[in-house]
Amino acid sequence: MNDKTKLPELRHFHHVAFRCRDAEETRHFYEDVLGLPLAAGLALSEISGTDTPLRYMHLFFELGDGNFVAFFDAPDTATEEHFKRRSGFNRHIAIETDSPDSLAVYEARLRAHGVDCWGPLDHGFVRSLYFYDPNGINLEITARTERYDPIMADERAKAVSGLRAWTEQMRDLKRARGLRLPAEAAGA
Repeated sequence: MNDKTKLPELRHFHHVAFRCRDAEETRHFYEDVLGLPLAAGLALSEISGTDTPLRYMHLFFELGDGNFVAFFDAPDTATEEHFKRRSGFNRHIAIETDSPDSLAVYEARLRAHGVDCWGPLDHGFVRSLYFYDPNGINLEITARTERYDPIMADERAKAVSGLRAWTEQMRDLKRARGLRLPAEAAGA
C-alpha cells in the first residue's frame, strides 16, 4: 500500500486495556464507584488465540457509547511495579462526560468513596477532574466547554506548523538528554 492509498477509517476505540492488581477490587471501583457496568469477565487458562498457558481474568467495563475499558488480572506474571502510580504524562485515560456540571457529581462520589481527586481544572476547551484507580492508573473525567469547537478548529489549523516548530526547537535538547530521534533511529 502506498502513502496515497486511502485507508479504511479508524472510527473509535473498541477498548483500551491495562493490567489490574485484583479483578474484584477493579470491578468494585469501575462498577460501584464510577458506574460502568461489568460487561464481561473471562477466566482463561491460555493466551487467547494461542496454546501458551497463562491463567488470567479479562474484564470489560462498558462506557455509555458502547466502548470499553478492559483489564487483565494475571497474578502469575504480576509484580508490584506494574501498579506503581505514574504521571498522567506517561499514562492516563480520559473519559468524557456530558457537561462541566457533571464533574461536581463525580467529584462528590469519588470523595464519598475515599478517592483523592484534584480539579476540576479549566483547560479552556475542556474542564477535567483527575484521580487514580486502584491499579495506579491516572484517570480523567473531562467535559467539553462552550469554547471547545472554536478552540479545536483553531488548533487543527495550526497543528502541523506547530509540530514542526516544536520538533526543531527540541531536537538539541533531546540529543543532549540521550533520547533517540526518529530520523536517527532509521539511520537517516
